[in-house]
Amino acid sequence: MVRRVLALPSGRIAVAVLTVVALLAVLGPVLAPQDPLATSDNTLAAASGAHWLGTDYLGRDVLSRLLDGSRVSVLGSLEVALTALVVGVVPGILSVYLGRAFEWITLRLADTLVALPFLLFAVAVVALLGNGITQAMLVTGVLVSPLFYRVSRAATLAVARSQYVEAALVSGASLGWIVRRHVWVKVLPPIAVALAQTVGVGFVIVSSLTFLGIGVQPPAPTWGGLLASDLGYLTQRPWAPLPPALLIVVTVWACNLLADAVRDVSGEAGRALLNNRKARANRLGTSDPAPAGGA
Repeated sequence: MVRRVLALPSGRIAVAVLTVVALLAVLGPVLAPQDPLATSDNTLAAASGAHWLGTDYLGRDVLSRLLDGSRVSVLGSLEVALTALVVGVVPGILSVYLGRAFEWITLRLADTLVALPFLLFAVAVVALLGNGITQAMLVTGVLVSPLFYRVSRAATLAVARSQYVEAALVSGASLGWIVRRHVWVKVLPPIAVALAQTVGVGFVIVSSLTFLGIGVQPPAPTWGGLLASDLGYLTQRPWAPLPPALLIVVTVWACNLLADAVRDVSGEAGRALLNNRKARANRLGTSDPAPAGGA
């Protein structure tokens, strides 16, 4: 699947953008030209050689804070996606095989979680457990998990009705073996699409919470926090919200682009795309003129 995704122009663009974002998360604090928390008297300065993106209202270097805040934004979005993956996929697959009672309970739980506002519950958890990004992201991941539950359940239902799975059940194969051997291979592509989309949703959630000052205590930098602090000084620096906003928009766009690429190369669409490429290659090969023989 990775090779098929990279064979698409959209897949290569998405992977390139997300790789840059991941490198910013890993190397951002090292690449920061100045201390992101150091204040100075040079407040609300314009872009210059010393401060490529200027300084904020406390004289802190905006570029350094943007690079340093990448780690929190990326890790927070991954926490949301991975929590939703674990909480949603396992019950989604098992709901097909563990009987009506388990199916009814998990379906009602998924419907309940869909109806709950994630922002309100994130605020409530922060109020109860303290202002930390991990607590807020774990709760948000649980609230987003119904997406994975429904995707994995739908894919498992399609596989469970196939003849080779029924034959394995009749022959006495265990549930774990069937899931590992037959179900997981079919369920993985739609889960990969949902995972890529959820990482993008995680960026929006992290940015929204940090924009409101939830999850990360000031003066720790985050993309959402930088966006919120810049909005109060638009008269002096009207372009200041653009860098964090562009980072958020481009990252979410790349996640959605990757999800579309994974969808295009998986399942029936992926097989049709591969067959079309093979047919085109065969037509090109037969249309080439034969090389002339030597004298």
